Amino acid sequence: MKVTTAIILETRKPGPGNTFPVKLRVTYNRNCKYYTLRHPKNNESIYLSEKNFEKTMGERPREEYKKLRLVLNAHEEKAVKDIETLPVFTFEKFERKYYDESNENTDIIAALKNKAAKLRNEGRISTAVAYECSLNSLQKFTGKNYLEFEKADVHFFNEYEKWMLKNGNSNTTISMYVRSVRTIFNECDRSGIIKQGLYPFGKDKYVIPGGRNIKKALTVQEVGLIANYPVKENTSPHRYRDYWLFSYLCNGINVKDIAHLKYSNIDGEVITFVRAKTQRENKANQRPITLIITKEIGKIIDKWGNKPGTPNTYIFPILENELTPEQVYNRIQQATKLINKYVGEIAETIGIANKVTSYTARHSFATVLKRTGASLEFISESLGHSNLATTENYLADFEIEEKRKWAEKLTQFNK
Repeated sequence: MKVTTAIILETRKPGPGNTFPVKLRVTYNRNCKYYTLRHPKNNESIYLSEKNFEKTMGERPREEYKKLRLVLNAHEEKAVKDIETLPVFTFEKFERKYYDESNENTDIIAALKNKAAKLRNEGRISTAVAYECSLNSLQKFTGKNYLEFEKADVHFFNEYEKWMLKNGNSNTTISMYVRSVRTIFNECDRSGIIKQGLYPFGKDKYVIPGGRNIKKALTVQEVGLIANYPVKENTSPHRYRDYWLFSYLCNGINVKDIAHLKYSNIDGEVITFVRAKTQRENKANQRPITLIITKEIGKIIDKWGNKPGTPNTYIFPILENELTPEQVYNRIQQATKLINKYVGEIAETIGIANKVTSYTARHSFATVLKRTGASLEFISESLGHSNLATTENYLADFEIEEKRKWAEKLTQFNK
């Protein structure tokens, strides 16, 4: 059975504006699979209008269309060569070849690159970025573009950790980078690729440092100072301060979930949504979060919400329909950056010593509830946690101030 390839414009999936994704179509035994094509300059998905696609794929493309045609031809030529090297074609074998996995069995760097490429192809941009950060860090540490699994032993990771600490990385960053590498090891170990005895993680081997820093929650009084801080009407400080308050008031909802809220999530006086974090991880047991639209929440929606509020419209003007996964990721990153910038400046001005970020809103929501006597079960449900143990660990970090207060009471006999 012959395998055929083609560069196509997938008009079933509209992109930004009047554009569509350009993809590689591979057909075998009447089955088709489509692969996202990326531009080598920025690694972003290629989107074109129908008119520009015709100009690119025409007999004599001109100027920038000619350059793009060369890029697309290179993608297809690589696919054809990879298919020709396979004694027996399967889509799985083709994908391993197409994503250049020939070195995955021996090279951690290649494995990280291919993992990130697959994640980007699936639209999981934030996870792909995490693997790319691990990849870049390892390359800086080793000064090489190749790292054999056999050389990444316990001593290697101990030295890598010392190097990261010396260069100002926190335990949280170290944990994030090494966990990505450990995932690669785990996948290769399950496949029987790694030789027995080479696995470097676990008890009596290399232990990844705990990534949890002490989280600084605000008191309800401090939240009030931020909420009532005088900002100039209709300015960026006003908008992003209100986004931060929306997060605090709405069960500590994170920026990604705020960005994805649509008016269809509103039903009467409640908002119901499923956390983006759990949509992929727990498909069989998704727990929707329901929250009451208080007067304060309603004011923020009325002030900054898109008009008109049709069901398929995003509530806030962070995202819009037909964005690419990379554009969605960049918009959310930018919104988070601006929230951190303006709320951080307000907090510093009013004398809050701790650094205040978008995450502080979630931490503060949970801690204020705990301090006012809310049950652990209610807090867990509000945060969207899958079990109480997660909530217990989450709240355990917040009570340093409370512990200090009670510790000081123990020395009152000196007064």
